[in-house]
Amino acid sequence: MNIQLMLSAMTHVIYGHLRRFTSHDDASDRGAVSLEQVLWFVAAGVAVAVIASILWGKIKTEAEKPIQPPSAP
Repeated sequence: MNIQLMLSAMTHVIYGHLRRFTSHDDASDRGAVSLEQVLWFVAAGVAVAVIASILWGKIKTEAEKPIQPPSAP
């Protein structure tokens, strides 16, 4: 067993508990998602969808072009 790893883990656990007990902010609103975060996520999703549709359109038009067989010199 790695004693340094265990001591480091125990230090982090104790620090987390002490920080929670000495914190003066309200713990109930931790992890709340704001409307701004939701809108940024939606905007990022829309941007990815638009770029994907543009790329898919270009790939589809290139794939529908007829293939020219190579000619001998």
